[in-house]
Amino acid sequence: MNPEESQTPQTTDESLMQKEQPKVEQPENSSVESVVERAAPNSTVDRQNVQPTSAVSNLNPEEQSLTNELTQQSTAEVVTLLQEETTAQGSEVESIYNRQEEAAQRVAQLQSQKQALKEEIANLQLSYKTVQAQLGDTQMALAQLVQETLSGLEQRKAALQISVEQLERRQERIRNEMRTTFAGTSQDLAIRVQGFKDYLTGSLQDLAAAAEQLQLVPKQKPEPEKLEIKQVKPAEEQLGTPQFAQQQFQDTTKQVRRLIDQYRTKPDYYGPPWQLRRTFEPVHAERVSNWFFSQGGRGALRTTGSRLQNILIASAVISILHKLYGDRLRSLVLANTPERLGEWRRGLQDCLGIGRPDFGPDRGVVLFETPEALAQKADRLVKANQLPLILIDDSEEQISLGLLQFPLWLAFAPDPKMMRSYDDDY
Repeated sequence: MNPEESQTPQTTDESLMQKEQPKVEQPENSSVESVVERAAPNSTVDRQNVQPTSAVSNLNPEEQSLTNELTQQSTAEVVTLLQEETTAQGSEVESIYNRQEEAAQRVAQLQSQKQALKEEIANLQLSYKTVQAQLGDTQMALAQLVQETLSGLEQRKAALQISVEQLERRQERIRNEMRTTFAGTSQDLAIRVQGFKDYLTGSLQDLAAAAEQLQLVPKQKPEPEKLEIKQVKPAEEQLGTPQFAQQQFQDTTKQVRRLIDQYRTKPDYYGPPWQLRRTFEPVHAERVSNWFFSQGGRGALRTTGSRLQNILIASAVISILHKLYGDRLRSLVLANTPERLGEWRRGLQDCLGIGRPDFGPDRGVVLFETPEALAQKADRLVKANQLPLILIDDSEEQISLGLLQFPLWLAFAPDPKMMRSYDDDY
């Protein structure tokens, strides 16, 4: 074999290596530059393939055909690789360009969203400030409205309380007037009937006396004188006038003092009816003792300045006398208005533990507005062998002389230094 023939395959291998070498070092920046760079090796390969032509021409036909085949195959492979690489790089460049466009669009979209968010945040901040200002104004207006409403409700409450108190007083006054009016009418009717009865009795007695004096027939025999039949009451029922200051009534005096001390030191708040159920102070005990022992059960006491305190003293007197004389005692209360009589009724109920059935024309306590009616009632009670106790309220400026003839009466004298209105006691 010639030296030239031995060198031909080496040249072919070097050309192949040179063809394959640009594939590794090909940059990916631009498709045009890669095509140009790949075109340069192809020309080099062509020159290398052209240069040994003189050497190949010296080969025999078989070797020459083999060499041509190898050269054609390598050229076809290089062209195929170049086309594939060019297509791949074109697609990569296109994809990169598409990505850049998408990124630019995304950036523009994000910038628009950012601007929209900034505007929305600014609007929200402005709305928040507006709402906060409106909320402050609303709270102030609401607080002012609540304050005004509360003040209005308080005024209405006070007005309603005053109205309720006035209605309660009016209701109590109407009840007292109804009760007192009915009782007064019944009493007046009874007084008139009793007066007519007394008139008829006196007239009949006078008629009988006149008839006896007439001499219609001559006297044949002296007739016995007719004795007037008078109703004689049992001795045990005809009791004398109560006496508390004389020495012969020491037993009664001791009993009265014992009851006063009992009321003062050992009050019984749940005792039986007609027994004092309230706290009895020494000043009250002193006035009751003075009325019993110094005035003998007939006199006036200076008012305490409160109708309730006066009623307490009167209740103690009623309780002691009821203990001594029982059901024979009848209490007659004199006051000039139904309101004051209502106060006496409530006070006596509270102090003595009695109820409404104990008040009435024929009951334990009777209420009067005029001294004349009371005097007539007391006179009838004395004739019925009962013991009337007359209680005069301190609102009476003058005491009727007809009341001073009865054995028991207690008047509360008004204090000229204490000017007050009794309507304000309750």
